[in-house]
This record gives sequence, structure tokens and C-alpha cells, in this order.
Amino acid sequence: MMRPSEIRTIFGNNLRTLSKDFSSITVLANNLGINRTQFNRYLSGESFPRPDVLAIICDFFKVDARILLEPLCDSHISTELKTDPFLGEFLINAGGVLSDDIFPSGFFRFSRRSFIDHDLYVVGLVYIFRSAGNTYLRGYETTSAMRIQNLPVKPEYREFRGLVLKQEEGIAFQASRMNTMTTSFNYLNRVTSFHNNFWLGYTARTVPETAAGLRATRLVYEHLPQTTASVLNAARNRGFYSVDQLEPFHRRLLRPDDPFS
Repeated sequence: MMRPSEIRTIFGNNLRTLSKDFSSITVLANNLGINRTQFNRYLSGESFPRPDVLAIICDFFKVDARILLEPLCDSHISTELKTDPFLGEFLINAGGVLSDDIFPSGFFRFSRRSFIDHDLYVVGLVYIFRSAGNTYLRGYETTSAMRIQNLPVKPEYREFRGLVLKQEEGIAFQASRMNTMTTSFNYLNRVTSFHNNFWLGYTARTVPETAAGLRATRLVYEHLPQTTASVLNAARNRGFYSVDQLEPFHRRLLRPDDPFS
């Protein structure tokens, strides 16, 4: 899971980027109504603002919650995919633009059985966003999951990205870590729920048939309330859990006692 210190660092770096066009940090802090000393603590990554203060900062700079987990310098994905002449009619937006009504932008909590340890479940956080007509996914694998696989745990190695595609029924996406170190194929379909914010499907990892552990398992996505408190809580609580520790509706949808087929 992403540690609070990592979130503070990303936010501090983004805040410095947003502040660089202002000649005086003192004037900027005054415009925001934030104490200069406290604002410097945000810039240095020593402290993180309360939800109401973060809302003021986001509104002032006209940015959204991506400044929590996504470096601003990476906020725009190349549009080469959209215009690719070979794949354009078969992939990309061939099935039509994926609308927010089908799969909304924002932060999602996901859960699935661990590929490595059958008795544990992975709970994670991803961000869905639109750019140049395409829909993208971005997230970070937990440090504990990386260690189990004997992989480096720095954020740049834990990050994964994917392209989300509209299907005849549901959505599909391929997600990979940098340099396609690992890849998974995922399919989701919306299920009936009180807030209409759950999707159920499956995920499959690209490993040989002889590899230890699972290769495919059920997958649940939950679109979170897009508030600072909700997103930070989900970020802090990523990791491995027993089946009894899962959120009740996640556990119900994952059907842990029924083999995946």
C-alpha cells in the first residue's frame, strides 16, 4: 500500500509545480488563506492538509483529486493510441467512447483473491480518467505484493497503467507495470447495488500454466465517494486481507466458497 509519507511527497511535489508561477509564496499563501509556515510544510511533504483546506487548494488551482496520487508531469497520456491506423478500428474507441454513465471517472476500490496465496485477498485503489477521447486506468501495487514476487518496491516499479475499452456487455482493460514487467487482462460488468456503484468480473494474469498460484479469479470494483477523506482512507487501507476482513458486499460478490470457472 502507498504509505502516508509517499502521498505527502507526491502532493508536495505537485503543490510546488502549481506554485512555481507565483513570484511570492507569502502572497500565494495569503490568497489561499493558509498560514505561510503551514503552507511550507505542505510544499516539503512534511504535512498534509485537512479535507477542507485541500478543497480550497484544488479549487484555487483548478485541479482535482489526482494531485493526491498522480504526479502532475504525468497527468497527460500520449494521444498516439487514439489515432493509431492499425488498431483504430479493432481496439481504442472502435466500440464507441466509453461514457461516464457506463464507467465513471474517479477513484475505485477493488478486491480479488490473491494470485499467490489462496487464503488472502488483495484490496487496492485505482484511478480512472479520460484523456483525448480514451479512458485510462492508473494505480500502484502494494509493497507487500511486490516483495512476495521479489520485485522492487519503489513507486515507479509498483505503478501500473491500463487502457479501458467498451465491450458489447461491460468493459475490459489490460493493465501493465512499467516495461510490461507484468500484465493482467480484466473484464467487468455493472451489478445491482444500492448506489449503482459496483462492477463484478474477473482478472487473469499472464503467467505460464505451470506457475504456482492462481491465473484467474473474480474481481470487484467499487466507485468510491469522490471526497478526500474517502480516497485517503482507501489508499491507507490497501493490502492483503483475510476473507472475514473484506467489506461485506465485496465478500458477497467475490463468493469465496464458489470456485471460479
